Amino acid sequence: MQFIETLSIRTKPRSMLDISSAVQDRLVAFESGDGLLTAFIRHTSASLTIQENADPDVRADLLDALDRLAPAGPIYRHSVEGPDDMPAHIKTVLTQTSIAIPVLHGRLMLGTWQGLYVVEHRSRPHTREVLLHFSGTRAPQPGRPYPVPSRD
Repeated sequence: MQFIETLSIRTKPRSMLDISSAVQDRLVAFESGDGLLTAFIRHTSASLTIQENADPDVRADLLDALDRLAPAGPIYRHSVEGPDDMPAHIKTVLTQTSIAIPVLHGRLMLGTWQGLYVVEHRSRPHTREVLLHFSGTRAPQPGRPYPVPSRD
């Protein structure tokens, strides 16, 4: 089975928003079993990342590091959309627009301290679209357990 759905995500300026729960909710709603989920953000000035979800200082430090790597200012040729746009494009090149996450028994197989984040690189809020594509099995019907894999 497979499904494709678009999540609409409202961001805050220059931020990392954990979307793990929203994505997990979609897996449950579509009765997903085992497979692979691909998340793809449909923008060139925002990105996706899997990162630590425990200490918010990690996210703040990452945003600061990206600002040092691609500072805003009048140093770029592309400036039509404002001084933060070209740095946002550079930050997206340094991060990811697509992430694949294994799914087992309908659950994202993220590590204990991992979360899936939308990274907003612009200095104002936006509505971002994250396309989710799951390909795999459907969850077993109630009362029927998941099959035990063979050891052949």
